Amino acid sequence: MMERDVWTSLKVLGWTKDFLMSKGVENSRLEAEWMLCAATGLDRVGLYLNYDKPLSADELASYRSMVARRAKREPLQHILGSQEFCGLDFEVTADVLIPRHDTEVLVLQALALMPDARSILDIGTGSGCIAVSLAAKFPAAAVTATDISDAALEVARRNVLKHSVTVELLHGSLFEPLAKRTYDLIVSNPPYIPTVDLAGLEPEVREYDPLGALDGGVDGLDFYRKIIPQAHLHLNRSGWLLLEAGCGQAADLIRICNATGAYSEPLTFKDPGGIERVVAAQRKDTYETA
Repeated sequence: MMERDVWTSLKVLGWTKDFLMSKGVENSRLEAEWMLCAATGLDRVGLYLNYDKPLSADELASYRSMVARRAKREPLQHILGSQEFCGLDFEVTADVLIPRHDTEVLVLQALALMPDARSILDIGTGSGCIAVSLAAKFPAAAVTATDISDAALEVARRNVLKHSVTVELLHGSLFEPLAKRTYDLIVSNPPYIPTVDLAGLEPEVREYDPLGALDGGVDGLDFYRKIIPQAHLHLNRSGWLLLEAGCGQAADLIRICNATGAYSEPLTFKDPGGIERVVAAQRKDTYETA
């Protein structure tokens, strides 16, 4: 972009689309539009209603900065500072995993399986997107969320305040902060990527998402082996455990659940791409916690 050129919205978008495509960015036109919306304060309709209006110097400088960051494969969500999830807008930073729409299946199935839940636990809450969404959908329920990262909990706290819901946030690994407390629903989207696969991830994930929210150990199942055997000790009678699973992992999660003897036969639910994304296991009424 040359300073002496006149850059209208239409011209800027065309240039950016080609530039970002050359850097390997998918959906480059749409992302260019979102960044221009942020720089100008317009929505996408507004951009096209003003397609021939030159950008101001400040707008152009702001936009250039965002495009330069995206060309380095920094996630668009970090540049814009937010991501939509379950119809709500969440703050995201480099301290938390960017919410993915596939994870919405976890929230929707929790609502479907136990719509009258009065107590909910979210293990490894990150940005708080799951806990906040559940608190919004279960206004009568007491929602608790844990995370080992203080920085992630600060982001979650801001998202709780942003959406005016009540979520108890506790610092600690998995169930450690909970003593013997029990819940109707326990949900978690734990790290589940096999360590060997981390190097092959897209740069947006590999270089910008926190490693601790991605690395699931040698086979990706380390956290499931910790969560599943402990979860039934924190479930009320007939309570449900819902876990997000990586591609091809559902069968392993079912096997781990069945090995405990504490759950009825697990159910699986697919994401929009047809992947078995959620495994749900109900605590047996006949199983007594220690």
